[in-house]
Amino acid sequence: MDQLIIGSHVSYGSKDGLMGSLEEALSYGANTFMFYTGAPQNTTRGPIDEKTTQKAKAKMLELGLDIKEVIIHAPYIVNLANDQDHEKYSFAINFLKQELQRAAKLGIEKVVLHPGSHVGLGTKTGISNIIKGLNEILDTPDGPIICLETMAGKGTEIGRTFEELAAIIKGIKEQKRIMVCLDTCHINDAGYDLKNFDHVLAEFDHIIGLDKLACVHVNDSKNACGAHKDRHANIGFGTIGFDNLLKVIYHEKLKEVPKILETPYVSVTEESKDRTYPPYKQEIAMIKAQKFNANLIEQIRNYHK
Repeated sequence: MDQLIIGSHVSYGSKDGLMGSLEEALSYGANTFMFYTGAPQNTTRGPIDEKTTQKAKAKMLELGLDIKEVIIHAPYIVNLANDQDHEKYSFAINFLKQELQRAAKLGIEKVVLHPGSHVGLGTKTGISNIIKGLNEILDTPDGPIICLETMAGKGTEIGRTFEELAAIIKGIKEQKRIMVCLDTCHINDAGYDLKNFDHVLAEFDHIIGLDKLACVHVNDSKNACGAHKDRHANIGFGTIGFDNLLKVIYHEKLKEVPKILETPYVSVTEESKDRTYPPYKQEIAMIKAQKFNANLIEQIRNYHK
């Protein structure tokens, strides 16, 4: 596939379901998208509406968009790395099992997951707990794939290095159901220099394997390389820079890998109130044009004033 596969995070509501997510993505000029099936900060989930799901699938088929490139993101509060509270650990496992069932019902093949934080147990124990939990969750050969996300390394996060993710992947019995989501902000903050992305990608391929790369979260960073902070910036307005991100997005070896923007909403003051608006339509247009627009943020603000 030669066409750039690019989209962003979009909302998913109980009323419009997958159709609402698709319509939002299309309004941004995207041909794929990522969503949480509920709020990212909790595990409350409503029923999936079959009617809106089928309507979205038919629309995607009509437009030639591949639902296999659409991503679900698991809530970031789920933690498989710490098993000290057995009730919470069991809940995380059962919730993720249900989330994969929801993904299957929606027709989505890939679910991105933050590996978790060991919270004082140590990296080795944290990795062991993640492996144990994932093997319980991925207990059949077929079904949606879990994509472990590369992390910035703040606090006691697991997944700050390719080696840590490789160690988890090695312990998973159902190898077809485990992959990786590479986040450009996270790996920058973890210490991988994206000014030399060819080297970073070669390292990823050597340690994990490019066949395990399921998707890329494209974000600039507000932090210096190696800061371990995880603060996303808009495309071209951070320390990674537009040209370096463009090399990631258009890399020959990543042509068939979906790229997802998770950049910050733009704040606009309206009638003495601050509101925020998504930048994705403008950022996707800028990426497709392959030319940096230094006035992009201001133009978004002016558009909404």
